[in-house]
Amino acid sequence: MALSGIEIFKHLPKTNCKECGFPTCLAFAMQLASSKVEVSKCPYIKDETKAFLEESQAPPIRKVILGDNFAIGEESVFFRHEKTFVHPPGIAVLIKDREEESTWKKKIASFNTLKFERIGLILKANLLFLENSSNHKEKFLELVSYTMKESDGILCLSSENMDGLKEAIEITKERRPLLYSANQNNIDEIASISKEYNLPLVAKGDGLESLSPLTEKLISLGIRDIVLDSSPKTIKEAFYHNVFIRRQALISKFRPFGFPTITFPCRLTDNPMKEALYAATFIIKYGGIIVLSNLFAESLFPLLVLSLNIYTDPQRPMAIEEKIYEINGPDEKSPVCITTNFSLTYFIVQGEIEASKVPTHLMIMDTGGLSTLTSWSAGKFNGELIAAFVKRSKIEEKISHRRIIIPGYVAGIKGEIEEELKNWEVIVGPREASDIPIFLQKFNR
Repeated sequence: MALSGIEIFKHLPKTNCKECGFPTCLAFAMQLASSKVEVSKCPYIKDETKAFLEESQAPPIRKVILGDNFAIGEESVFFRHEKTFVHPPGIAVLIKDREEESTWKKKIASFNTLKFERIGLILKANLLFLENSSNHKEKFLELVSYTMKESDGILCLSSENMDGLKEAIEITKERRPLLYSANQNNIDEIASISKEYNLPLVAKGDGLESLSPLTEKLISLGIRDIVLDSSPKTIKEAFYHNVFIRRQALISKFRPFGFPTITFPCRLTDNPMKEALYAATFIIKYGGIIVLSNLFAESLFPLLVLSLNIYTDPQRPMAIEEKIYEINGPDEKSPVCITTNFSLTYFIVQGEIEASKVPTHLMIMDTGGLSTLTSWSAGKFNGELIAAFVKRSKIEEKISHRRIIIPGYVAGIKGEIEEELKNWEVIVGPREASDIPIFLQKFNR
């Protein structure tokens, strides 16, 4: 259970050395209690105390690293507005070795090529779930070898043949694959393999009742990186299991359920539309990994955007760097536009300027990641601040004219800017971004 700031303070050396960056040990303890700083920032804390505090302050759901650096888990709330959701779920595609080789190739090709740019981020699936459904070791190893050669995705290896699983691990160990799965019949053997190669492991129970004894035994065997599979049979059961596991971890501090989950919408329906809807449910309700039967642009893209939206911190606007962005190769005669550093605003405006084919200097001003109207309402996008930004940006060194285009929604600050920038002409641009191409083309004649 997490300790309060006062409880943490009792375990600190109380030197008030300020080397941690805080004026007192009590201030450091308060920051540590709210997870805003790490224990290691204190240079004089004893190792045993450090280990104790790290354990006490650990999130109720363990962070599990897949591959080189893909994290799932580490969640601490039920709803994103309470704090934030931390690690978006991994999207996986199921590839069975009993499928035709042409099917393997299509799925892997889709995994490699289906990538979408959204507000400066590249959205894509993350994992390849390789299943030894044929029960033939050679066929499974053929699939594993082909996948290693054709894709650099994170791997999940699923096989009941422990010899075949070990051989597959030897082929893929540089990728640190996730092993699927430990059950009551093979737990000792697969746990030994997991420890030997230091690999994360899925615990698979036949329902919630059989799942917790499995994770308890894995923990006792020294396995820490665990992913939970409760094997639900219906979407209703899957929804209930995910919520129950989260409640047990967060409210009851039930350690055996303090791990991320893996979900299989592909096993709950044969209908592609339903599968996408089930996957969306697991994005919202606590899925750590979501395994799909196939990847299609029309369903993958909305799932990735949903995940991006759900896992964006609602208390911290998405912002980009304040600077001058040169679009379409501008020169000294090119127009100058200005707007705020809200990511969505920037990428919409940037896209419309690119579409216009007009070389343009786009000035992005830091307004705390707020949109144009919100920034204006908050007093962060006014004549005085815009003029100060224009001066410190040194845009005057890049252009031979003195004209600046402001968003049409803040036309009222035109006079303010002209008072601050005496030798500049302020031009009111369009209100809607979709009108930017025509506006710039006419302006540039």
